[in-house]
Amino acid sequence: MKTRTLAIVLGAALAVSVGVNLFAGTAAYSVMSRQEHGDRRQGDGEPQRRPSSREMIGNLSPEAREPVRQALRAAAQRARPEFQASRDARRQAIAAASAEQLDSARVAALLDQSRAAEVRGREMLEADAIAILGTLGPADRAVMAQMLNGRSRGGGRDRDRGDARPLKADQPAT
Repeated sequence: MKTRTLAIVLGAALAVSVGVNLFAGTAAYSVMSRQEHGDRRQGDGEPQRRPSSREMIGNLSPEAREPVRQALRAAAQRARPEFQASRDARRQAIAAASAEQLDSARVAALLDQSRAAEVRGREMLEADAIAILGTLGPADRAVMAQMLNGRSRGGGRDRDRGDARPLKADQPAT
C-alpha cells in the first residue's frame, strides 16, 4: 500500500473513531443529565408524574377502596359527554381545516367549542373529586389529593386524540 493511501485510510478510520466516541459521549452525558434532573425533581418533593387512579386506589385503606372506585367511575361517566363533545368538535375542526376551501371562522369556532366542552368536563371532574375527597379521612385524602394534579401519564390524551376506548371500572377519564 502506498503511503498516501495508508494516510487516507488511517485518517478516515480516525475520523470515524472520533465520531463514534463523540456520539457515545453525548449519549452518556444525556442519560446521566436526565437521571440527575429526575433525582432533583423527586428530591424537591415534586412528583414526576401523577400516579394512575389504580395506583392511588390501591394505596387507600381497604374500606375506602370500593366506594372511591365507584365514585370515580360515576364522575367519569358524568363528564364523558363533555369530553366526547370536545373530541367531536375537534374532529370537525380538522375536517373543516382539511377542506378544499378553508373557512377560518368555522375552524376557529369549532376549536372554541372543543375547548369549552373540555373545560366543562374538567370542571365536572374536579367538582366530583372535591366531593370524593370530602368523604375520606386524612390519610386517604392525602393519597387521593394527587388526582387534583392534572398531569398524568397521558392516559386521557389518547382518548382526546380520538381513540374511543371504553373506560375501565377503576380508571376514570381524568
